Amino acid sequence: MSTLLLHHPTYLDHLTPVGHPERPDRIRAIDRILEHEKFQSVERDLAPVGALEDIARAHPMAYIDQLHRLSPDEGVARVDADTTMSPGTWEAALRGVGGACRAVDEVLTKKVNNAFSASRPPGHHAEKDRAMGFCFFNNAAVAARYAQEKYGIDRVAIIDFDVHHGNGTQDIFWDDPSVMYCSTHQMPLYPGSGDASETGEANTIVNVPLPPGENGAGFKEAFEVVLLPRLDGFAPELVIISAGFDAHARDPLGGLNLVEADFAWATRALMDVADKHSDGSVVSVLEGGYDLEGLARSTAAHVMTLMTG
Repeated sequence: MSTLLLHHPTYLDHLTPVGHPERPDRIRAIDRILEHEKFQSVERDLAPVGALEDIARAHPMAYIDQLHRLSPDEGVARVDADTTMSPGTWEAALRGVGGACRAVDEVLTKKVNNAFSASRPPGHHAEKDRAMGFCFFNNAAVAARYAQEKYGIDRVAIIDFDVHHGNGTQDIFWDDPSVMYCSTHQMPLYPGSGDASETGEANTIVNVPLPPGENGAGFKEAFEVVLLPRLDGFAPELVIISAGFDAHARDPLGGLNLVEADFAWATRALMDVADKHSDGSVVSVLEGGYDLEGLARSTAAHVMTLMTG
């Protein structure tokens, strides 16, 4: 078995205004670095179009229909101050969902050890019925619901190390005891949520905010002291990683000082959780990361660690 990479050229068709940080070059940077010969053993497949009924487990159909109607035939439709749709956005967003669900299929049927869906737009800011923060559909949340519905998974853990708090994922699972959402993120920073006191109605929301300037030592401490013990107690049957790489020291949208080795360490730690509780089942979905070099190098470190699985 091996690691599966899910990707699709339509991710380049989600166009954003000039100067917008969430741009097609992010995918090009990832594609280039993963073409290196050391990644040749990675299995690759095209992300399918996600099914609306799968999305509807995390987002109301009325919201899905609203986004579809907003999708422009030309030009740009503005959803909020920094979230826009172009004619290619709808299909890219659907394939982001489809890639996450295909990753679940391949991992839970043991065709691969683990899978990484290198998709855009990202998803963790998308709340139940609100697109924001560059996000439309919450890929990690849809994947979790899909795993529960199709494979009867009782407990899913979503671990998010993006520099920004995944307010959308927290919103979707706030009162759900079957999904544990764990996040390290910078605070204060957009979107303003993610205080440690935000624990959810079932005490399955675990937030560890980090101060601006924090480095790998503080990041590892957050995992070792808080996140990993909580995950061990929860004993997830599937581990989903919201893999945002904008906590990298080079990133223009954050103020943390992580490097590639920190992301590799976190990936290995989460793989160890999966080895202990879920027969190694790990699905990773791309979130943020806006410095192209930092994003490419961090993604490479993440995928290389997955390949050791």
